[in-house]
Amino acid sequence: MPSVYVEMTADFLHPGHINILCEAGKYGDVIVGLLTDNAVASYRRIPLLSYEQRKKILENIKGISQIVPQESYDCIENIQKLKPAFVVHGNDWKTGFLSPVRKKVIEVLHEWNGKLIEPQFTEGVSATDLINKIRSRGTTPDNRRKRLKELLQIKPLVRILEVHNGLTGLIVERTKIDVEGKIKEFDGMWESSLTDSASKGKPDTGAVDITSRIQTIEQILEVTTKPMIVDADNGGLTEQFAFTVKTLERHGISAVIIEDKIGAKRNSLFGTDVKQEQDSIEEFSEKIKVGKNSQATEDFMIIARIESLILKKGLADALERAKAYINSGADGIMIHSKEKNGAEILDFCKEYNSFHNKVPLVVVPSTYSHIKEKELEDAGVNVIIYANHLIRSAYPAMIKTAESILKNERAHEVEEHCMSIKDILNLVPS
Repeated sequence: MPSVYVEMTADFLHPGHINILCEAGKYGDVIVGLLTDNAVASYRRIPLLSYEQRKKILENIKGISQIVPQESYDCIENIQKLKPAFVVHGNDWKTGFLSPVRKKVIEVLHEWNGKLIEPQFTEGVSATDLINKIRSRGTTPDNRRKRLKELLQIKPLVRILEVHNGLTGLIVERTKIDVEGKIKEFDGMWESSLTDSASKGKPDTGAVDITSRIQTIEQILEVTTKPMIVDADNGGLTEQFAFTVKTLERHGISAVIIEDKIGAKRNSLFGTDVKQEQDSIEEFSEKIKVGKNSQATEDFMIIARIESLILKKGLADALERAKAYINSGADGIMIHSKEKNGAEILDFCKEYNSFHNKVPLVVVPSTYSHIKEKELEDAGVNVIIYANHLIRSAYPAMIKTAESILKNERAHEVEEHCMSIKDILNLVPS
């Protein structure tokens, strides 16, 4: 019988998928090109189910003769390899970002007189809508905690944005843009000690204790589903850090980042302008080991933040510490710098890439913000944290509003810059 190619994500099967498979079965043996996890994540979202789980479901559906991996949302490579007599796809791709792919499919099929079959798209049902409804019900600590590791396995670059309350958590949760058919969004949240303390009107000196931080974290987790990385400064005393790990892990946090400094808390971006002391490699490595031994699951990650470049100790010291921290069990390395050109970060990445034993590499491009994500990804970076931008952008807007009300003795002039009350009510539904 002639072969018929059908591409699918199959993350959430519904009647529309069955209609396509039934239609394809009329023309011959059905080969499903199942999008890999990387292929799905490259243009929409990471799938709820893994490739192997989705494959197992399809293997038990009558009428499918073969399942092959499709490594991209573009099915051309598979079609050229398999040379099916027919390709079946819903007619919804006649417009939108897949329309150029459709055109190419027709051209390629013409090489062996193949034919494109386009059944009517099933109205009123959408896998994306169904998945969004499921996610709107929330998540569990176990599911949230493991999500970061899943992202790191699937995506070449994980994008994280700062949050400091429930409202900013909703911004990270819901903000999406469509770039030529590819959905771009933030993969997770960064709960920063700097922005947490600033939002409470307190300095970034450890004045906001871990108990207060946990209250903020709980408020954010209550209204979101995405994974969270928590900034725990230096983690406190080693014996204290063990309890911090247990607490964060129990709440469903995916990772904690601790910096290799000791003494009174000072923000790293002060650099050598204020007195800051780096911990010894031996002591900080012991803290990592204690933290790893205290966690209850394999999902939780401890990421070691290296301050050598901040404190002008040089690249060699930073690399030596990275190797030691990895050997002590660190699940990730964050390299920090306050230099605006970003050159020393790229130098570190180059040397780090030669490591035989590597873990995910994290950067925070607050000062070298001109460097594009793709350049950092190409350099070997796995996670980018935009560490303070929501609070930094909100504060000037609020000051401007307050000054305008004082100046004009009314709020009329600022109305055009404010969300409507209706939008606020819809943003935080009852």
